[in-house]
Amino acid sequence: MQSSTRGRSAGRPRSAAADTAILAATRAALVELGWSKLTLGDVAARAGVAKTTLYRRWPGKNELVVDAVAELFDELRLPDRGSLAADVEGVVSQFAAILARPEARSGLMAVVAESTRDEALRERIRSSIVERQKRLVVEGKSRARARGELPPQTDPAEEGRTADLVFDVVAGAVVHRTLVSAEPADDTWIRGFTRLLLGGLREA
Repeated sequence: MQSSTRGRSAGRPRSAAADTAILAATRAALVELGWSKLTLGDVAARAGVAKTTLYRRWPGKNELVVDAVAELFDELRLPDRGSLAADVEGVVSQFAAILARPEARSGLMAVVAESTRDEALRERIRSSIVERQKRLVVEGKSRARARGELPPQTDPAEEGRTADLVFDVVAGAVVHRTLVSAEPADDTWIRGFTRLLLGGLREA
């Protein structure tokens, strides 16, 4: 798992095992109870830790749930399948598979809904989920350039804007397909989406 942006207090080092147990318990509670009924006390009990242990790590439910969801998306890896198209298909397939998991679906929908009323929560989603996963776009484009599939980078500022746009397109399409339209992101859909995406990417 990638390092988190969460702050740490001075004193005894944090336990990675406790963090893992708390985040897993949070996801399980979301599936079983939903956002409105989830409490930090319930999560602490499920994780087998004291409430004070949990509160030292996360000041509230919003932060805890975002980090629990972010941990799932940190599992994403860009596979090296020999071509840009195959690499994109691989990561989109992984993304769709994560969103098919009840804990990811419940958690993401909950925090997005809550963030419409909470700017601090929106910022945490951006920093803990969105910004961390943009690495996949940067890595994919760099690998494709090394293969000669994309032209060399000439403008770093434009490169950053393109990475943002590509991430938004991929994330938006997969989330809409799986969570809003409730349609499967199967191999046929993924191949069609990849062809559409790469047609625009090669022009960018």
